[in-house]
Formats: sequence, structure tokens, C-alpha cells
Amino acid sequence: MPGVDTADGMDLPDAELADGPDDGPDDGTDGTHDSTNDVADDVTDDSTDDSTDDSPAGAGGGAGFGDGGPGRALPRGIKPLLVLAKIREVLEAFTVDRPELTLPEIRRDTGLPASTCQRIVANLVAEGFLDRVADKYRIGLNLAFWAAPSSTGLDLVHLLMPIVRELREETGETACLFRREGDFRVCVAMAETHHAVRREMHVGKIMPLHAGSASRVLLAWDAEAAAGVLGGPLARFTDFTVTDAELLRIALQQTRAQGFASTAEERDAGAASVSAPVFDAQAKLITAIGIAGPTQRLTPQRCHDWTPAVLDAARRATRMLGGRYPSPS
Repeated sequence: MPGVDTADGMDLPDAELADGPDDGPDDGTDGTHDSTNDVADDVTDDSTDDSTDDSPAGAGGGAGFGDGGPGRALPRGIKPLLVLAKIREVLEAFTVDRPELTLPEIRRDTGLPASTCQRIVANLVAEGFLDRVADKYRIGLNLAFWAAPSSTGLDLVHLLMPIVRELREETGETACLFRREGDFRVCVAMAETHHAVRREMHVGKIMPLHAGSASRVLLAWDAEAAAGVLGGPLARFTDFTVTDAELLRIALQQTRAQGFASTAEERDAGAASVSAPVFDAQAKLITAIGIAGPTQRLTPQRCHDWTPAVLDAARRATRMLGGRYPSPS
């Protein structure tokens, strides 16, 4: 990438801090930067003897396993490094929707003082955590490389089941994970609704790959699988099953464009579902996550209402796997 500055350790020009009236002194003084205070603000106070630290285990920040939130406990006697929390704030300013940010945008999103934010960002670039493209920054490619081993050897179902259960609790409907197996899709995990009236589903259930929202998702981001399905016969299961290859191709394009699929009665009469894709570190589709239930509850409006919850679950699952979204095509 031309203009990418990954590890030069440069000092950022003062002009990059220009962002209107809020670029004045961080502390309301005459604008003289006190580097001593800046450093003291970044590290824990080690002036006291560690042996007298009576703080409970769990004090301090840390990344929570799974959803990326705080929650991991520090061992007793270990003091938090405050600068790590600030680094985390900077990194979390970047999202799938906002992959590139200017320095003023990072400062606004984090609330960090201008001088602190400038110094942290410059060091993150120097160490490869961030890449610089012209006057903008993005998560460094090195970070993706370092994160790749995080999901190696992990059980996908075990890892994502908390998110599946949370989706069930939020929507009240059966939440499932589906993976493609050849010309079919298979339910590999589920959290069943508490409602008495429910859609029949079980782990290991094999279903066609051209009917239903999960099938749409599994085909929309897998060109090879889509070509195979579109080139073969499309069996009819209900009056609403899409059996025309060109219509299904258009439906897959729409699914990819909007980032999810919502269908009703394509495979089973009286059943509806909403699904979204989950990606791995190589931006490859790895599973579809979604909800399913009877149309008497999952009306078109209710499917619309629950779509953000399904998309959020898919984003969290992708993040948990150290995944990334593919570039728009």
C-alpha cells in the first residue's frame, strides 16, 4: 500500500493536531506540555511496596475473553499498567464501518489528551500495531498476523456457544450456527427457544443449500459453492422455494450487499429465519449464525426488528475468532 508508514517511529507534525478550538492545553494551563505528568499518567504507581497491595484479585482492566470487553482479573499483587488501557482505547476506535481514522478523530473517540494520543499513536505505528496511510491510520497488518494463531486449534462450537445463547435470550427465538458440508448445510450448534411453539431443529440436522436464510448466507460469500448450486437442479420444498437459478443469483447478490439474509417458508411452511455471516482471520466465511421460528412470531416486521441483533452476534463472533470482513466487491 503506497504511503503506508508501518515502523519508522517518526514524530507526528504539530499540524496533525489541528482540530479547532479543542486543541488547546490538555489541562487548562498555558499550553506548556508537562512530559512528566504525561509519563506519570501512563504507568502504575510503583512507589509503594507490592507486598502491601491489598487490592482484591480482579482489580484493574484487561480484555474479556470473547466479546473484547473488560473483565479479566489481574493476579493479586499485580498492578495495572494504565498505558495498556489507553492503547486499547485507541485500537477500539477502529471498526469495520470506520477502518481508517485521522488523529483528531482518534482523539475525539478516545477522549485522550492531544499530546498523549499523539504519542501513543506514533508509538503504535512504530511498533506495527497501526499502519499510516497519508493522514489516516488503520489497524496494522502485523496485528492481523499476530492474531491469526488465536483461534488455531479452538473448538468453534465451544467458542461461539455463549454468543448463540445470548442471541436466543435477546430474541426469544431458537438461535443456530450452520456450516456448509458439500451440497448441504448442517446445524452445528443451537440454543432452543423457551416458547412452547417452536421450529423443529437439532444439532446435526442436514438441510438443502438453496433454501432458507442460512443457506443464502453460506452461498453469498462462497463463490465456488454458489456456482455448484446454481448450476444444478433446485428442488422445491414449498410454494416459496426459489427454484429459478437467476432469481437465486439475484437473491445472493442482495444478501451480500446488505450483509444478511431474511427468508420465510422457503424450506418449511410456517417457518422464518434471519442469518448473517461469520468470518475468520483470512476474511473467509466460516459459519452462518441466525435465528429461526414460526411465522406467527417471526413476522416480516419482527424479522426486521431482530436483524440488528443477528448482525451484532455475527460481528461479535467474527471478532472472537480474530476474523475480519472481506473487502466490498
